[in-house]
Amino acid sequence: MGNMVIITIISVDRRLQSPMYFFLAHLSVLEILITTIIVPVMLWGLLLPGMQTISLTGCVVQLFLYLAVGTTEFTLLGAMAVDRYVAVCDPLRYNIIMTSRTCNSVVIVSWLFGFLSEIWPVYATFQFTFCKSNLLDHFYCDRGQLLKLSCDDTLFTEFILFLMAVFIIIGSLTPTIVSYSYIISTILKIPSASGRRKAFSTCASHFTFVVIGYGSCLFLYVKPKQTQAAEYNRVASLLVSVVTPFLNPFIFTLRNDKVKEALGDGVKRCCHLLKD
Repeated sequence: MGNMVIITIISVDRRLQSPMYFFLAHLSVLEILITTIIVPVMLWGLLLPGMQTISLTGCVVQLFLYLAVGTTEFTLLGAMAVDRYVAVCDPLRYNIIMTSRTCNSVVIVSWLFGFLSEIWPVYATFQFTFCKSNLLDHFYCDRGQLLKLSCDDTLFTEFILFLMAVFIIIGSLTPTIVSYSYIISTILKIPSASGRRKAFSTCASHFTFVVIGYGSCLFLYVKPKQTQAAEYNRVASLLVSVVTPFLNPFIFTLRNDKVKEALGDGVKRCCHLLKD
């Protein structure tokens, strides 16, 4: 609901018609999708212990959508970091560089890359023979736990999956690190404290989200052996699929004056409509 409110406010309020909020709306869509893919099945199993089952087809679809949406989100976060770099370090050319055409292209490429890049990893995962058990030590179809059930030698595939995870996560983290290096350097050169605070406030929400999102996913996927430590994987997976989407509306509203103003005005309009 919180992410849907953000999408609605950005769609209807003219003050939020800028690249930063355009990307934020798509990020909120991705957070809704991640929650929808994981949480209903998880709650179904927790509330109805006898129903902790999923079909093989359902498992394939869930794993693919989860990985595809996550990859899209990482790509979009990298693009958002570059957007913040342009806004802080080259503000006079911001509207020239970050045109609507550029933003649309970035979003389309992010979605396409996210979904196309995960076809082979999911296909390779389900080419193995799963003969040890049909019980997954997880609350969703986790790839590492699936590979644990295989009787085949999964070492080479795990190594390729590790390299792909490094490419996707580190590849999208690199522009973020470079962008924030320049952003911090530029902010420190601003003479007034109020100017530095104002400049940093435009990046604080994105930076907070990056730390939470990348921190948990680096632990979850960037490791040579995908089948390690199920209990730790469950904690990291909860951060990615439940905690981060839940915190997203608070991170991007409580630290952003424009969004707070738009939300306040939206609530007032709703109250007037209900009174009428």
